[in-house]
Amino acid sequence: IAGTMHPDAGRIVIDGQAVYDSSQPLDLSPQVRRVGYVPQHYALFPHLTAAANIGFGLAHLPRGEREQRVSEMVILFGLQGLAHRRPRELSGGQQQRVALARALAVQPRLLLLDEPFAALDVSLRESLREELAQVQTRTGITVVMVTHDLTDAFALGQRIVVYETGQVIQHGTREEIFFHPATRHV
Repeated sequence: IAGTMHPDAGRIVIDGQAVYDSSQPLDLSPQVRRVGYVPQHYALFPHLTAAANIGFGLAHLPRGEREQRVSEMVILFGLQGLAHRRPRELSGGQQQRVALARALAVQPRLLLLDEPFAALDVSLRESLREELAQVQTRTGITVVMVTHDLTDAFALGQRIVVYETGQVIQHGTREEIFFHPATRHV
């Protein structure tokens, strides 16, 4: 979806715009696709401050505009007072919020999350789940999240796709998946 890997076949459409189509010579670059991505272990740059990590994808903007956008993200994610710290000086939850802020700072059309809460303790997971739901509501962004955690799926998923050995075995609304599973595995 993000454009970092080349699919064998198929079609990828984001907000009604095809970004990949194997039947045509269409494979838009990751920058053109405007997809935010937060990997499982955040991938923050250790030598950069939280603010510099958040602003990393904004180099094309004039300095004042870039600083304004970083400031907005710092406030949105409750990172006031932490902008000048490096990742090693931040807690796991703070690092997660920096990674989310960096992904959203570029104003993506879609946000991809890979096991976003896997490395966090239970209370922090719950808090960040609520924060992510609020951010999703405020920004209106579509989020695609990969998770093995049923609580994450139930709390955040509106539509869920269940995979087994690389194959879709059921997809539908949260209620369909949780209350009417198609198989015992689901």
